[in-house]
Amino acid sequence: MVKKLQKSSASKKSALPLSGSVKDSAQQIWQAGLGAFTKAQAEGSKAIEALIKEGVSMQRKTQSVAEEKISEASSKMSSMATDISSKASGQWDKLESIFEDRVAKALNKLGVPSAKDVNALIARIDELNKSVQKLSAKGAAPKAPAKRTVKVAVKPVLKKAAKPAAKRAAPTV
Repeated sequence: MVKKLQKSSASKKSALPLSGSVKDSAQQIWQAGLGAFTKAQAEGSKAIEALIKEGVSMQRKTQSVAEEKISEASSKMSSMATDISSKASGQWDKLESIFEDRVAKALNKLGVPSAKDVNALIARIDELNKSVQKLSAKGAAPKAPAKRTVKVAVKPVLKKAAKPAAKRAAPTV
């Protein structure tokens, strides 16, 4: 047992320098960390400012690219809208002419004269008026037949409700 005690006391003596070296290295690590922290504080504001500058420049670049894309998209959309509106107006014109043709056919079936028919009649009346004026200028104008007046006999309608009640009941003498 004595040997065991001697061994443990010898290991304790050798452990003392090891624990001291561990303490020394731990202290050096701690001091290095404090130094790095101090340096990071001093240079950290510079690094943050540099990062902010890079962020601002990146934001400006992305905004300009986004604005370009938006302007391209808006020009494409306006050209597409112009194309669509021109196609739509052409379709409306076709639809309008189809509708006009169908209405004209329906009116013709009903016997309603068209605008062409009315214009032809007006032209014919003008021609007849000119020939009548020529004939009247050449010779004696024939007498126009006298206008007939039509007399219509209108019988007054007596309404019994219009007479007063006293006159209805009174005897006639």
